[in-house]
Amino acid sequence: MITALDLLTANDTPGQHAPSYYAATANRATNNPSLEGSVNCQVCVVGGGYTGLSAALHLAERGIDVVLLEANRIGWGASGRNGGQVGSGQRVEQTVLEERHGKAHAKLLWDLAEQSKALVRDLISRHGIACDYAPGILHADHRKAYVEESRDHVEHLRLTYGYEDIRFVDGDEIGDLVGSPRYFGGSLDMGAGHLHPLNFALGLGRAAEVAGARIFEETKVTGIDGKGNGRITVATGQGNVTADHLILACNGYLGRLDRQTASHVMPINNFIVATEPFSPEEAERIIRGNVAVADSKFVINYFRLSADRRLLFGGGENYGYRFPEDIKAFVRGPLQEIFPQLKDVGLDYGWGGTLAITPKRMPYFARPAPNMLTASGYSGHGVAMATLGGQILAETVAGTAGRFDVFEKLNIPAFPGGDRLRFPLLVLAMTWFSLRDRLGI
Repeated sequence: MITALDLLTANDTPGQHAPSYYAATANRATNNPSLEGSVNCQVCVVGGGYTGLSAALHLAERGIDVVLLEANRIGWGASGRNGGQVGSGQRVEQTVLEERHGKAHAKLLWDLAEQSKALVRDLISRHGIACDYAPGILHADHRKAYVEESRDHVEHLRLTYGYEDIRFVDGDEIGDLVGSPRYFGGSLDMGAGHLHPLNFALGLGRAAEVAGARIFEETKVTGIDGKGNGRITVATGQGNVTADHLILACNGYLGRLDRQTASHVMPINNFIVATEPFSPEEAERIIRGNVAVADSKFVINYFRLSADRRLLFGGGENYGYRFPEDIKAFVRGPLQEIFPQLKDVGLDYGWGGTLAITPKRMPYFARPAPNMLTASGYSGHGVAMATLGGQILAETVAGTAGRFDVFEKLNIPAFPGGDRLRFPLLVLAMTWFSLRDRLGI
């Protein structure tokens, strides 16, 4: 049986990015050394995705001595493989957050989400990150029953939160916006956007290095000692780091490095294909205006056009640790369902990645020990939120914990059975919701 820790090697070649469209169009290659020997610093960050890179960047900008350890390459995990959507709000709708946590707390969460999008745009501008950012996400309803809910959702955001960048899309217009017969309405959010996720991660890494962060790649953490007892020691295969503070930013690839965090997050896999390029006219018929699209299925379909006019289509999940043997064939089914006219389109790339979800689909921020912070479980909403999460972790280490507390007070529950029994129980739940999608329940 593959353990959670084996996710670092179960489906990928160690030290190499997944064979994705993103890796093929990366605008730089990283060549950071592996850690050898003993290193001292103020803060050690484990994980070279958005959370860890953002934390390292913002710590270094404060003049704090920070070391980042990445088991493979910068942006190797979900941060370099995802759908690239920079969404508004949280993973859970505001009305649900209002019911769970009260309107005041829900407003704080909305404000943080707005800050997360602004932060992404600011980082791109300030550090000159070439990652093809474009505005717009279309949320598409795959059932007629959801259309009025979308209208209500738009009105709620406009009236309650003053968010005017979103508008309702009816059944006639959605057919013009996306060339699929499967959708009945939705909403168009021009305050959201999409980007090349790996190039964004690589840009964060370069910015962190320029600011003074020390980054070590191909350096897998094997153990942590000293939680809550003064300085903390992080062991790797070739050496160790001793620090005043530790930040865990591993998301779906955490394994059992910290049992408390592991019991609150569950790794699941998602898959994307990139088609052959389309002409400008063909691309406009598939998605008008170069917006990204995410639909209302529980096992969500999400798609957008690349800078060279390929359709990047994400669809299908599995809940084991192994990827399908033929990812292109696995995703072609959902792709053909949404775009029947593309049944014979060539698929030039197909890849998978592992993200992390929580029971409530909200991020898990916690203090496993007085000298240790963790943030993960973005549940498919991590491009902007994980970037903000890193900034929040940095300011918390520096002594300002107000925004961290907003997330910590969500009191995200652990999965039933902790980090050992969570997996079979999740498979049962996910299988049921996937069946509902297929049956139209």
